[in-house]
Amino acid sequence: MAKKKKSIELSSKKIAFTLEKVTYKVIRYYPTAMTLDVMVTDADGNKKGMQNIAFAHIPKEIKKLVKPN
Repeated sequence: MAKKKKSIELSSKKIAFTLEKVTYKVIRYYPTAMTLDVMVTDADGNKKGMQNIAFAHIPKEIKKLVKPN
């Protein structure tokens, strides 16, 4: 049986999305927990730091890029 990856690095793909004037840049995807590490930037361009958000809370177009299968 194949060993599952604990995380998938996505920072090189430069995937970003905006929700409610806040921009999120995808850093890493955790398939077992179905969560993403994202870098948060507000409307003024100030970085707010990293957050861990649920896969279900991201837009459908981004889900297709993160998990293509």
